[in-house]
Amino acid sequence: MRGEVFIGGVYIPSLLLLAILAFLAFLPVRAVLERIGFYRWMGSRPLSDLALFVLLLGLLVFLTLPGSAGHHGLLS
Repeated sequence: MRGEVFIGGVYIPSLLLLAILAFLAFLPVRAVLERIGFYRWMGSRPLSDLALFVLLLGLLVFLTLPGSAGHHGLLS
């Protein structure tokens, strides 16, 4: 993960881009969890949604770190 990404003459924090990607990945996962009745077992749906988003964001950050996912990370 680099610190910033240069898009159209503007520097954008890479964490912001990863957060947007995590949110886009979160939407279909949330729909599937709702369909299978996952939220009936949770005490707080908003807290569960936040935890799921943080997990997806953490996964994306991990996968974009230099040296991870096949080089020297946990997945190697």
